[in-house]
Amino acid sequence: MGVVAERILIVEDEANIASFVRLYLTKEGFTVERAATGEEALRRVKASVPALVLLDLNLPDMDGLEVCRRLRAWSQVPILMLTARDDDVDKVVGLEVGADDYVTKPFNPRELIARVKSILRRAAGAGSPVARGVLTHGDIRVDAGRREVLVGDRAVQLAPKEFDLFWSLLEHQGIVLTRDQLLERVWGYTFAGDTRTVDVHVRQLRRKIGETCPVVTVWGVGYKVADDVPVA
Repeated sequence: MGVVAERILIVEDEANIASFVRLYLTKEGFTVERAATGEEALRRVKASVPALVLLDLNLPDMDGLEVCRRLRAWSQVPILMLTARDDDVDKVVGLEVGADDYVTKPFNPRELIARVKSILRRAAGAGSPVARGVLTHGDIRVDAGRREVLVGDRAVQLAPKEFDLFWSLLEHQGIVLTRDQLLERVWGYTFAGDTRTVDVHVRQLRRKIGETCPVVTVWGVGYKVADDVPVA
């Protein structure tokens, strides 16, 4: 028997964009289906869960964020958001409601394919930079097996990529990691992608762990864990 191609659902109301994306995904060996509305997307996923949902934010019947929320209520299908909005607030909200990553229009097709493959690798349990074990830094304790972060007695809920990013930074304490290095380690990109992805995730880490406890410090070329031990 031949290998069954992974199926991707594109949720996009603009036919020309959907056709463009389908072309590149098909060339990479994926089977591609399209839903033009949020309701159609929800019906399709319920009927047969795809390997990944490529979800546009601007849909005619409901916001893509609402589609993501509804999907996350009963499914862990990987979701890659496709948006023309260049506002970091929308990206943060998308990640908070359960999206795995995002791509901003206009996008580089190679970057889109890289993100799709990276998400699918992680969904299959491969390619994650996180090994088993526990890392500590002051009152911060990160348990890879449980995917758990504690600051003192306070549990901090991190999205999957936020957790992987934080682990990579803690694992290289005292070393400045550039944005491109973090893209490769955490997202699996082997080329210079959109480094704003790293910035958005670091801002989320700093917000969740605490602005008064700046564990992750900003350098001219990237980020590193602060040398001083933070106080929870």
